Amino acid sequence: MTVSFDLQPTLHGTLVRLVPLRDDHFDALFAVASDPDIWAQHPAHDRWQPAVFRAFFDGAMASRGAFLVYDAATGAVIGSTRYHDWNPETREVEIGWTFLARSHWGGRHNGEMKQLLLQHAFQWADRVRFHVGVANIRSRTAVERIGGVLVGERVEDDGRRSVVYHITAAAYRPPSP
Repeated sequence: MTVSFDLQPTLHGTLVRLVPLRDDHFDALFAVASDPDIWAQHPAHDRWQPAVFRAFFDGAMASRGAFLVYDAATGAVIGSTRYHDWNPETREVEIGWTFLARSHWGGRHNGEMKQLLLQHAFQWADRVRFHVGVANIRSRTAVERIGGVLVGERVEDDGRRSVVYHITAAAYRPPSP
């Protein structure tokens, strides 16, 4: 049986709003991504450069699972995230490629964004994966804060090492209101 997972809904929270990424979002998103400090711990530490970000953005568009993230209070563009690699047979999907403006670091916005994505995903998925660069301590900590369990390491297609976290639907506990 094929399960139809809506990979690009519009998701609303108190702090963030996620909308399907569109081609005309490039300039606003690059304005956020052009801060080199965002990428300092990331394996793709040069993603703040226009050509490198263009390849990232084109990949996000091709994924058909990417989002533009707005600050719900101000309407400002603050970042992006995406679903990837939905497998209806194993009922598993990845959440990743997330970045936020430094003004929104510290957990609250990222935490709510991930909770919205998890709650949506668990309507179809039994497990959500996160792949994080081994040295990306900031992202590893963020995934652990939302309940990610470290399950191992892997070498990505581009040769970089990542750690892999899982959150299962059975273990997931949405935050209390």
